[in-house]
Amino acid sequence: MRPLRVYTGGRLHRDEMFAFRGGISKVTESMRRVFIFGTILLVALAAGQNAAAQKKGSGVLNGVVLGPDDKPVPHASVSYQSSAGMAPHAVHADSQGHFRISKLRTDNYDVRASGKGVYSEWEKNVTVRSGQTKTITLRLIYAKQIPKAYTKSKAKP
Repeated sequence: MRPLRVYTGGRLHRDEMFAFRGGISKVTESMRRVFIFGTILLVALAAGQNAAAQKKGSGVLNGVVLGPDDKPVPHASVSYQSSAGMAPHAVHADSQGHFRISKLRTDNYDVRASGKGVYSEWEKNVTVRSGQTKTITLRLIYAKQIPKAYTKSKAKP
């Protein structure tokens, strides 16, 4: 086998062409391995940072929704959004009027509840910090007219 010469545009002997192609495929394979390893490494780093950010940056907002009669309102709707008005969401209270919003980023939130046609005022700038739990009480007070669910019926003689 003849030694490999630098390709200068002339014709290569069959053995030289085989050696030349083999050299390129070795380089290509090596580059491919480096690329795949680098890609896997970047994906692993990004996943690790995302998991750390979720653990580090999550807070909890707990609360209870009370009606005009100061009793818990079962299955009340609780709306919340960042104080900047971004990303509005809603959750529902349980059968005891309690709600829990988890995985909140550190931020200020505006929160409001509604149930049986009655609404609470907006609780503005409720600060939620990572690793902490904030507890609030939302009182339903506004309605166009008081629903029958909250009026006491008097027994007729």
